[in-house]
Amino acid sequence: EVHLVESGGGSVQAGGSLRLSCAVSGLTHDAYAIGWSRQAPGKGRERVACIDIMSGSTIYTDSVKGRFTISLDTLQMNSLEPEDTAVYFCTVGGDCTHVDEHWGQGTQVTVSS
Repeated sequence: EVHLVESGGGSVQAGGSLRLSCAVSGLTHDAYAIGWSRQAPGKGRERVACIDIMSGSTIYTDSVKGRFTISLDTLQMNSLEPEDTAVYFCTVGGDCTHVDEHWGQGTQVTVSS
């Protein structure tokens, strides 16, 4: 069974930084992708970033380009804005098109102005 655990959320002022981590266990193959999605209060889930482990290629949603950096097990978030406030979820799947197969429990990120 695939198991994901996020950590590193918290509260920060606008312009600050946070680094989220994702611990993944239970994968049975080497080719996969890791993604981060978020859900703000009253809004739907939004995919933020994805990395393909085999190729190293990354994808970001426009609103975080240049501010967020995804790596194998972390999401570095710089220049945070109040609009980034959300619950952030780590996800994993076969590739970045199907990265939402498994989800963690989420970690809260709050950015104050």
